[in-house]
Amino acid sequence: MKYTKFYLAALLVIIIDHVVKLLVHYNMEMGLPGQIPVFGDWFKLHYTLNPGMAFGVQLGSEYGKIILTVFRMGAAVGIGYLIYYLVQHRYPKGLIWCVGLILGGAIGNLIDSIFYGVMLDNAPYDAPTPWLHGQVIDMFYIDIWEGILPHWIPLIGGTPMSLWPIFNIADAAIFVGVAIIILNQNKFLNHQPQKQNLENSNPQEINIVEA
Repeated sequence: MKYTKFYLAALLVIIIDHVVKLLVHYNMEMGLPGQIPVFGDWFKLHYTLNPGMAFGVQLGSEYGKIILTVFRMGAAVGIGYLIYYLVQHRYPKGLIWCVGLILGGAIGNLIDSIFYGVMLDNAPYDAPTPWLHGQVIDMFYIDIWEGILPHWIPLIGGTPMSLWPIFNIADAAIFVGVAIIILNQNKFLNHQPQKQNLENSNPQEINIVEA
């Protein structure tokens, strides 16, 4: 039970994330025609697809998305094990809850990549296979600033850009988890591991065992 609640937190993020994604997919038109203002012009629902990593970055290879998806699978397994390790070594529960959020977000977007190319037929037209090539559904758009960057900025000058990317529940869970860890790093990361074993036991207890 001491592990279960943290994995259940990740599962809850995954469920909410995909309920929202499927509601958006089946009830909204993609792009500007289907955009729904929520709070004025700065917070909108905007259905879009992200074919790659965060901010739409892609690996420049025919099988780059497969490599990315396999990497995400390995990362999810690693994060899942990290929760077990942190519980075993009695790290602060706040840190473990945050890692649970990050795990839920990672798996949430991983499911899009693995299955949505087949289930929702949203793989890029030039993908070698729809499996592992699903595009991630994003919908929350915070429009703080949008325009063209000044031409004097090196490399990216003159490029149309939005200050905030479009994101989903999984992205938000990862962001919140990482942000809380950063803000509380002195409390969370200066912890001394305290895995219970005979080395940490009371000397009298050891003598009783030996007797």
